[in-house]
Amino acid sequence: QVQLVESGGGLVQAGGSLRLSCAASGRTFSGYAMGWFRQAPGKEREFVAAITWAGYTNYADSVKGRFTISRDNAKNTVVLQMNSLKFEDMAVYYCAAGVGGTYSRGYNYWGQGTQVTVST
Repeated sequence: QVQLVESGGGLVQAGGSLRLSCAASGRTFSGYAMGWFRQAPGKEREFVAAITWAGYTNYADSVKGRFTISRDNAKNTVVLQMNSLKFEDMAVYYCAAGVGGTYSRGYNYWGQGTQVTVST
């Protein structure tokens, strides 16, 4: 079992930056791919970024060049650095652990989510 806790969400102006963190506890973390997903009101949860245990990354087209995912296996953390935030980035962001990929079904463990609000 892996427990995931996100932090770092908040209110930011469009064009600003936020850094989301996800702390993992429980069984070993390093064998899992880690992903970030988001869900805006009235919309389905969507893939944002993922990183394999070896450090290979993948991003949704909508965030490429603006968001960066990284992980520290020694500290059991994964970080999503979000720059040049847009109004459409506003959502609840979820950290997830699993075999990986761009679909929710590739992840077994989920955090509770953290709200990102972007003001114009």
